[in-house]
Amino acid sequence: MIDPSVTPPEAKPAATLVVMRDRADGPPDILMVERAGVMAFAPGAMVFPGGRVDPGDHDLARTLALPDLDEGAARIAAIRETIEEAGLPVGFARPVDAAAITTIRTMLGDGSSFGEALRATDATLNLDALVPFARWRPHLSPIRRYDTRFYLANLPPGAPAPRVDGTENVRLCWSTAQAVLDDADAGRLALIFPTRRNLERLALFSSHAAAVAHARSYPVRVVVPWSEVRDGEEYLCIPDDLGYPVTAERSALVRRG
Repeated sequence: MIDPSVTPPEAKPAATLVVMRDRADGPPDILMVERAGVMAFAPGAMVFPGGRVDPGDHDLARTLALPDLDEGAARIAAIRETIEEAGLPVGFARPVDAAAITTIRTMLGDGSSFGEALRATDATLNLDALVPFARWRPHLSPIRRYDTRFYLANLPPGAPAPRVDGTENVRLCWSTAQAVLDDADAGRLALIFPTRRNLERLALFSSHAAAVAHARSYPVRVVVPWSEVRDGEEYLCIPDDLGYPVTAERSALVRRG
């Protein structure tokens, strides 16, 4: 448990992308990646692709003259991180083939900015393809704190197969939200608290369109989990008016990071 008397570290802006792939025979698949065991944050956990918002993401948002630079930079970061971690082009104005994605991924790995990589491949973004779903700012670590925006996106038709980066992430898979939760309950994979709560919410939906309609019916308010004692046991809790079917979990069962 985090000591409430300790001033939490400044929250670093981050963004993550929930990529959904509709199926004719059931609920949609969701792209998940497994964090490498050597990572400082959430080692070995299954997460949605994403990461920190970089200064270059703000630079590109300014270049594009976006009205809300923080929101625009977060969407850009979610798209960039999904390319870096999974080699998947989501949030583009036109189809992007595997060769272009390889070029962008290589340039990013060599230190080029995302803007430079986009110009080199004549690719343009469509930030409206990302639908705001949630925003979490948990204070679960004494040294790391993230302000993460979650976005929904549909897998583009003809998109190349995702490929794990093999460094930050060691495995990826397509799976329904409920199947991921079942695997976690059976001990076959690990989930941190925010990922589990968002998967429980995603498990409610029969399609990407249903998830989008639900997301647009709730405000995106910053979720800051808190601890409280219920019947003599400590629980980690979140608000009950943001569309989450499960809003409390016994602290003893929570994986925090």
